[in-house]
Amino acid sequence: MRASKDLKSEFPSVLDNAYEQYLRDLSRYRQVKDIMSKDIATVAPEMSMAEAAEKMGDRHIGSLIVEKYGTAVGIVTERDLLSKVLSLGKDPSAEKVESTMSYPLVTIGPAAKIKEAAQMMIHKKSRLAVFDYGKLVGIITASDLIRSLPEVPETEVKVDDFMTKEIETADEKTPITHSVKLMGEKRIGSVIVTSKGKPSGIFTERDLLTSILLKGEPLSLEVGKVASSPLITIPSGTSVHRAAHSMASKHIRRLPVAKGGKLEGIVTARDLVEAYAK
Repeated sequence: MRASKDLKSEFPSVLDNAYEQYLRDLSRYRQVKDIMSKDIATVAPEMSMAEAAEKMGDRHIGSLIVEKYGTAVGIVTERDLLSKVLSLGKDPSAEKVESTMSYPLVTIGPAAKIKEAAQMMIHKKSRLAVFDYGKLVGIITASDLIRSLPEVPETEVKVDDFMTKEIETADEKTPITHSVKLMGEKRIGSVIVTSKGKPSGIFTERDLLTSILLKGEPLSLEVGKVASSPLITIPSGTSVHRAAHSMASKHIRRLPVAKGGKLEGIVTARDLVEAYAK
């Protein structure tokens, strides 16, 4: 025991580096079952999108598995609500889940490696339903992946290479309905909210669910009143791994990228997954 302590005191960097490499190697072999969300929220196809929105907002989640006669047949997401219903001026109470959901489900097994899950998510552009011998046992989202994004060389690339450089903005006094329409048309999940021409916050799909639809607030409300503020940013040149850590620790899925006090772009959880999947 003493020899071990003396060795570590004499060669701390060698042992520390070896242990860090061991952790990196171990992370390469982690499986889907280690990171999937096991608490699966479901919805019936005959329910309205208003009811689905309320359920997602109440549970602070972005998707629901659609079940019919006890069988998972599809998935409905906050993006479906935004782009297929609200941005088109449709009434969520009059739209059924079955007419809005995405199907068939993109599935993966619990023993699949995390890298495989990341690659499948990017290729299929969908959350992943985890099935074990025909039984639905979990779901994998981009947020699940970034919370466990392995610290391997792929994640040391910079966010600048994967961020979206075209940033959509909305003045704080803009009605939410206008922002929702813009997000739906551009197929994006957020807009940067400005005050006197300067970035001050961000309005996201999740804000729409939890701060507007769940509370029964009108879409005519000014976007600045419900935007998340102050705006959390990361500096240009930040690694994908560090960005993933920031998102996971702050429970957010989007980070504007700043350089010299100016926004250069925005990186999302899915962008980080794509960087790892390469």
